[in-house]
Amino acid sequence: MQNSITMKEMPSLDRPYEKCMHEGCQCLSDAELLGVILRTGKVGETAVSLAQKVLNQSKGESGLAGLYRLTIPELMKIPGIGQVKAIQILCILELSKRIAKAGARQQLQLNKPETIARYYMEQLCHEQNEYIIAMMLDTKSHLIKDVVLSKGTVNTSLLTPRELFIEALRYQAVGIILVHNHPSGEPQPSQDDYTITKRIQKCGMLLQIPLLDHIIIGNQCYYSMREDGIIQ
Repeated sequence: MQNSITMKEMPSLDRPYEKCMHEGCQCLSDAELLGVILRTGKVGETAVSLAQKVLNQSKGESGLAGLYRLTIPELMKIPGIGQVKAIQILCILELSKRIAKAGARQQLQLNKPETIARYYMEQLCHEQNEYIIAMMLDTKSHLIKDVVLSKGTVNTSLLTPRELFIEALRYQAVGIILVHNHPSGEPQPSQDDYTITKRIQKCGMLLQIPLLDHIIIGNQCYYSMREDGIIQ
């Protein structure tokens, strides 16, 4: 019975490990990088070839970006990708999100919407559902905690001012910034977005916990209600 083809069995010029050692990992293609993670292919197929099939499986987005939309069961439908390889792929994707977020946090300035958008971009822009996150701020406008308030369907999220301000009082926040994503990739607010923002503004004024901004994350873009003058 023929075994799967390992990296060592590939021609030396095609081996990602050797290529990385001599030229640097930046010289590896997306398929080669993913092939290093997978380590082995399947019967009659190299890890790099299998990796290319995984990249071709993306939904509506080419290459690496499409991987964020794949689930473990979907990955396991690819011949040669079992549960372990599927989990490895998703763990690498999650690690990439956290690395990007950690880097963005160093530039995070809560009075600058673009830095907030950058901080949450990698976390939210690939999601297929809407997430609403509340950033709780202290008296010095430092981030106390960010709380996921809602995970909705593709088109809608459920959020009430009551649950938001319960969390705000719990963390003794003196200001709030809302962040949520649009799975469509377009950050332009919907009528529902404007409506819930106005409700939260009114409640925040009564409780003296003002809503400082509502930022919507799209595909590598964002919209800020503060920048647009909706929130003063």
